[in-house]
Amino acid sequence: MFVIELAEKRIRVNNRHPFVERQCGALGYIVSGEAADFEVSATDAEIAEEQKTGSFSPGYCESICIYRHICEKLPEYGIFILHSAIIEVEGRAYAFAAKSGVGKSTHISLWLKNIPGARVLNGDKPLFRMEADGSITVFGTPWQGKENWGYNGKAKLAALCFIERGETNRIRQATEDEVISRVIHQVLLRGERQSVNLQLTLLDRLIHAVPYYILQCNISDEAAILSYQTMSKQ
Repeated sequence: MFVIELAEKRIRVNNRHPFVERQCGALGYIVSGEAADFEVSATDAEIAEEQKTGSFSPGYCESICIYRHICEKLPEYGIFILHSAIIEVEGRAYAFAAKSGVGKSTHISLWLKNIPGARVLNGDKPLFRMEADGSITVFGTPWQGKENWGYNGKAKLAALCFIERGETNRIRQATEDEVISRVIHQVLLRGERQSVNLQLTLLDRLIHAVPYYILQCNISDEAAILSYQTMSKQ
């Protein structure tokens, strides 16, 4: 058992395997004390079911289950997961979402190469928190994706961009219908009905909180420069 802090909420993790504790500890998410806002655990049956998805260790599968349960609970606190990569530049967060295989990681690499001060807050599974003033704060988590890009920090969300493949680089602001049809595939709509309803409410607020863009791009440096110059003007 150990306690982590995610999006400024304390969560007690009742683990069976050491993998998830090492994962959270290595990145500085474990905190002292036993007080927690809520607690989570994964059953042997859940871990076994997760193992059916690939040749993964029980500890790794427990970690996946643990984070899933955390994300099912956090909407009660105005916090939710959005499958995306987050780049932070001078305190502003830029979110990128894409279908698998489109080249999101490649585009992130181009930002790191071409945009001074750019760093990855989270490469895969960040947390978004709705603030009272209507803004959104994005937080890093220990679940960072296969590249292990990220750090324990936070930044204000400035814009969200959907990446598509293209032979030339073009970016435009997305319509509300385009945002809804794309963003719904990037959230985790699981758990009790109350949790799912809360997630949908938070998603609706997210859709109206920041500008959205659709970027059609190749793997040139110009793609990163174009997307940054466009989104940073907001």
